Amino acid sequence: MRMIHTARFAVLAAAVTAAPLAGQRAERFTLTGSPATVHNLAGEVTVAAGSGGGVVVEVTRGGADAARLRVARDGNEVRVAFPGDRVVYERMGARARSTLSVRADGSIGGGLRARRVTVSGSGNGTRAYADVRVLVPAGRSVEVHLGVGRVQVSNVNGELKVHTSAAAVRAQGTRGSLEVEVGSGAVEVRDAQGDVAVSTGSGAVTLGAVRGTRVEVETGSGAVTATDVRAQDLSIDVGSGRVQAAGIAARDMLVDTGSGAVDLALVADAQNVTIDTGSGGVMLALPANFGADVAISTGSGGINVDVPVTRRQADRDSFRGRIGDGNGRMEIETGSGGVRIRRR
Repeated sequence: MRMIHTARFAVLAAAVTAAPLAGQRAERFTLTGSPATVHNLAGEVTVAAGSGGGVVVEVTRGGADAARLRVARDGNEVRVAFPGDRVVYERMGARARSTLSVRADGSIGGGLRARRVTVSGSGNGTRAYADVRVLVPAGRSVEVHLGVGRVQVSNVNGELKVHTSAAAVRAQGTRGSLEVEVGSGAVEVRDAQGDVAVSTGSGAVTLGAVRGTRVEVETGSGAVTATDVRAQDLSIDVGSGRVQAAGIAARDMLVDTGSGAVDLALVADAQNVTIDTGSGGVMLALPANFGADVAISTGSGGINVDVPVTRRQADRDSFRGRIGDGNGRMEIETGSGGVRIRRR
């Protein structure tokens, strides 16, 4: 996945803020309970740092049928309800289409009263969207539910959960826990401090400069790229896609791919390292102070260990030995693919 630098991130954030049509006035709500929750079927959501005691939600309608939208506050939730079962959201692109479950009150999700709504970039239907800005004071808890569009997060200090059906998510400068769940769409998290959990059904995931006790990534289909990640517990689980991770430090580490190579470079010693690929080779770079008992097995592929090893036992498809002081444990298994271990 192509890297996006901080300067470009700022430009994108500004573009999201400026996206609503000229002349549209934002409807403003202040939510004081926890968590403050937003539901929106189609549009762009910007989540940024705020001040004061409450979470401020600003909703700006757009599109030819904007007046048909129903924007309502219910307790600690703001929901944007779209009429009918067909919505046209032109920003998707003419050929794009997504179908999802929406409850009668406008909230995203299934249930007995939910209906199936198709959102497309062209055709017939309600031609409307809502752009939402959420301003979060430090220490607050917020949940964002978006059907189609994109979510941009910057400099939020609190507990944040973002759930989308078919929308990309980009987050930068978060402090506190961050949970992102995406049905289809790319996820990018940069400069995050706190636990991070990212899950995508289909979409690439990029992490950069992340610090947390637990960092967890799961993708059904999509590559994972991670740079400069520090955690006590790091887990990366990919159904189909390559994992490329550099500048990684974690006490306990799990990398599992059903189909996809793993290229992993560690910058610190670890207690437990497990790498498992159904199909795909493994390239592992270790720092000079790394120590572990190592067990490697491959169904098909060579094994090349280019670091000093004691107690070596090796044959064509398996290897055992001790690297450094042997205080940690490392297990590598590939169904199909070679394994190479080298010094960083």
